[in-house]
Amino acid sequence: MENCLSHPKTLTLPSPPSSSSKPQLTHNFSPKPTFRFNNPLLIKPAKGGLCCRRRPLSVIASAGASHCEFSSLNSPLEPRSLAGKFLSNVLQNHRQLFHIAVTEELKLLADDREAAVTRMVLSTDSDEACLHRRIAQLKEHQCEIAVEDVMYMLIFYKFSEIKVPLVPRLSRCVYNGRLEIWPSKDWALESIHSLEVLEMVREHIYAVIGLRANSSVTDGWATTKIGQSLVGQIYVASILYGYFLKSVSLRHHLEKSLSFTDHDLQLGHRTQFHLQDMSTYGFTNLLFGCFSNKQSIVQGPTSQEGKFEGLRCYVMGFHPESLQGCAKLRSKEAVKLVESHSCALFGEGESGSFESDDFILTSFSSLKRLILEAVAFGSFLWETEDYINNVYKLKEN
Repeated sequence: MENCLSHPKTLTLPSPPSSSSKPQLTHNFSPKPTFRFNNPLLIKPAKGGLCCRRRPLSVIASAGASHCEFSSLNSPLEPRSLAGKFLSNVLQNHRQLFHIAVTEELKLLADDREAAVTRMVLSTDSDEACLHRRIAQLKEHQCEIAVEDVMYMLIFYKFSEIKVPLVPRLSRCVYNGRLEIWPSKDWALESIHSLEVLEMVREHIYAVIGLRANSSVTDGWATTKIGQSLVGQIYVASILYGYFLKSVSLRHHLEKSLSFTDHDLQLGHRTQFHLQDMSTYGFTNLLFGCFSNKQSIVQGPTSQEGKFEGLRCYVMGFHPESLQGCAKLRSKEAVKLVESHSCALFGEGESGSFESDDFILTSFSSLKRLILEAVAFGSFLWETEDYINNVYKLKEN
């Protein structure tokens, strides 16, 4: 099913200069402050400044050759806000202006929220205090939905940069109880990780589904029967694992670059403990499956020469509280987005639940594709949170 967005009138935006090169992806989503986003949907008020006036966008679904068809903008979760629909339109038709549009939308949302809170505070002792408090609550809710959409579109953009389409709603991909996802795009999904992170991702895949990195094509296309609810749980756990790997790998790189050798620095006292202790901090063998064959955790380096162990040993030496902090989603918006995306991918209709007892027949290759996508989603989510929080203050989780 291919989703395309239509507009009542043609959207006209200024074309980029002919000498400009194709925009490159940056991991920190750095905006371009010297260029103002200018289009018919943004009008200048009398006293200057920009305000956004968007016409409603309609979503049109058209049947393709396959219900599980990948398209340029085909994702399981559709934008719910005007900001999200507007950005999806920009991404399709004016990709070179996407980051500028995102920055403008975030600024507008931040201003709208701040203005509503200011009015509420100023009217505290007036007869309209209750009204303005309710308005501020509604505005806060609207901004939450809009920011989740902006976050989702940024993640979608990151996937499009590596030319990997998100897997559409799985109910469209299951035929006669069998699920197959093609093309796999494994190489592209693995290319976003460093060698150390990729090694841990592959170990995670092996721990979850038993498919090794050097498995043959025959092994990959072998089929297995698995519950739909379990597939959903694996997907969510893999998102959290990708988020965790992004966070901890950046910390590892920072510590190495600063040549820290003291074990009692602010990253937390590093000590030896057993893997089963992780469960008391909300970590399961499913999430940290790559360590499931370890009986004990390797202690941090004792050498004073400034030499650091690899990422895996670095992670295993973390204090439990520091480990938990790296794996925890930092914002409430991110928590809701993971829930919404996962339910849209695995859920049926509008129920928003993928707790199904039905079993499906699928190949190990398709399961690997889902896990690699989930890990990449988590990694991109960490970067997106970091970018958005610089413009629009997210709620701490």
